[in-house]
Amino acid sequence: MSTAATSLPERNAAEVADLVLMPDAAAPEVRARRARQRRQMYVGQVASYSLGAFVLLLYGFDGAVAMHVPSLFWIGGLSIIGIFVVMSEAGVGDRHTDHYLTVFQISAHMALQFVFLVSVPTIGIAFISVLFLIFAFGTLRMTSTQAMLTWAIATTCLAAVFLASDLPIGMPVATKLQRIASMLCFALVIGQCAFLGLFGATLRKVLYRRSIELKDAYRRIEELAELDELTGSYNRRCIMRLLDAEIERARQASAPCAIALIDLDWFKRINDAHGHPVGDEVLRTFAITIFANIRPADCFGRYGGEEFLLLLPGTDGSAAAHMLDRLRGIVADLDWSAFSPGMRVTISAGVVTLRDNDTADTFLARADSALYSAKGQGRNRIATS
Repeated sequence: MSTAATSLPERNAAEVADLVLMPDAAAPEVRARRARQRRQMYVGQVASYSLGAFVLLLYGFDGAVAMHVPSLFWIGGLSIIGIFVVMSEAGVGDRHTDHYLTVFQISAHMALQFVFLVSVPTIGIAFISVLFLIFAFGTLRMTSTQAMLTWAIATTCLAAVFLASDLPIGMPVATKLQRIASMLCFALVIGQCAFLGLFGATLRKVLYRRSIELKDAYRRIEELAELDELTGSYNRRCIMRLLDAEIERARQASAPCAIALIDLDWFKRINDAHGHPVGDEVLRTFAITIFANIRPADCFGRYGGEEFLLLLPGTDGSAAAHMLDRLRGIVADLDWSAFSPGMRVTISAGVVTLRDNDTADTFLARADSALYSAKGQGRNRIATS
């Protein structure tokens, strides 16, 4: 005759998902959503008890039960709801992991059903059927321990009623009105169970959708953790990790591998003459230009300041030098005057290929030496080693 089912399953399921995925109960917006959902749940309970009282009233009109039974049932249900409403508005539930106080609610509603089962056994099946509804609600929120506890309580009470007493538990169907009331009793329980099933299905869909969103967010965080914030290229930690992996891969496959250490010529002068914001835009434009002109398999990262590291898998020395010279020409030919009239930006690079005894450190040291050589030869050029 009663249920703790809530209304608006899509919204409630979304809020439950928020609570699962956002356990910080201290946040005011979380507490507000919880209180709003509890209020909806209590409204649903009031409606359910009202429907149950109406069915009992039909039995009363037919004489199957005393006329005061429906009102007592309705008042008893509303009293339980009122107690939990007061506790909810006082924030009692927010102090617990289960802010619905599910076990206490289920126990209270079960106790009311058993009181009326014992008091009016001639329509006892009506009250017993509601136990299924109460537990259907509980399964949405209870832990396995809580489920076992409430099941044990219900089983003990049922054993006392069926085995320790001779109460004539039944469901009257002698008259037309009794049959209508009995039919409505089961129809209401089935309907509310179906509603709870809808709520559970919606909750699963929302949780699935939120899990996809969460995975996307984690993937984005991982990407950001690997990227240089200014240029969008890999940061130093990531490009060094990729360098180690590429060295290992090249050795296992006996394939060539080249790297290029690239430096923007006279970059300090650009910062000093035009300001750091212009310098940042120059770095961004340079990085975008490199990205647009390298192969998908190549890896490009910021090594530090205005120095960048380009990994060229499966590339021998001559091909690497040719590729870097092409990039050098592309950068030099860009119209940098858009940032400041007369501005010109060029790059120098040291290109080296992997040797059998190279480690990442020696590999980079040779590239740095080649870069130093390129600068010594007048900049805006490529040097190999």
